[in-house]
Amino acid sequence: MKKFIVETYYTCTFKTVHTLDDLNDKELSKIDGRNDGSVEVIDVKLNNRKTKKIGQGKKEEIKKVEMKNTLTENVSDNIQSKKNLINETQNYQKIKNKARFKMPDRRKGYIQKAQIGDHKVYLHTGEYDDGKIGEIFIDTNKEGELVKAMMNNFAIAISLGLQYGVPLEEYVDAFIDTKFEPSGNVLGNDRILSASSILDYVFRELAISYLGKEELAHTPSIAATKNLPQENTDDKFLKIVKNITSKGFVRSNLEEKLVDLSDVRINLKTKN
Repeated sequence: MKKFIVETYYTCTFKTVHTLDDLNDKELSKIDGRNDGSVEVIDVKLNNRKTKKIGQGKKEEIKKVEMKNTLTENVSDNIQSKKNLINETQNYQKIKNKARFKMPDRRKGYIQKAQIGDHKVYLHTGEYDDGKIGEIFIDTNKEGELVKAMMNNFAIAISLGLQYGVPLEEYVDAFIDTKFEPSGNVLGNDRILSASSILDYVFRELAISYLGKEELAHTPSIAATKNLPQENTDDKFLKIVKNITSKGFVRSNLEEKLVDLSDVRINLKTKN
């Protein structure tokens, strides 16, 4: 014998009557929160009746719980994915809006003059206080105004990239071994004897001076030919000299560039 449950649904219309001392916006805004009003039933209507088997409600409740859990998991996944997207966007904005590390007003650096074929090239560098390169300037002779303007603007673009955090290694890998005229033997540089272009020479010089890439040099460094004592590298005097000396100029061979004046005696007394 089957058992059924009959459910009947009614629609009830009623009204709530409140008594107000004053009729104003302040009192009207508080009506929804009051529970002291009198309720009057206006109308009651029979909507419909539904019949179902006993025990059927439990299955529907289980399905509803499963659907609720599924929806909750989907919502959680969507929220997590949106959070990840927001984090990625924020990280992208941080990278996009990365601050520019401007050069100090008074800066260190060096000037290297060299000759490639019949063309003279002057490389100017600028450094931060810690010795890291931050700008370059390239001057040439026997070139037209167009080529000089292109070289100047190219140097400005490289300088801006360095100041925004682009590693010097990236530029070295991109421009080493580029080939165009002028090219050939290099005069005036003690480490580079030939270059396939001006850009090849410039970034080969920067790689040797600031990155220590000795494999790009054509002659061995002075420091490599002598066994220098390493225990004096942390000496207080050397630290002071490092702070005021261009890293690119000395090419990290600080001991070889220093002149020992400990035995020199200078009489600074003026004659009467």
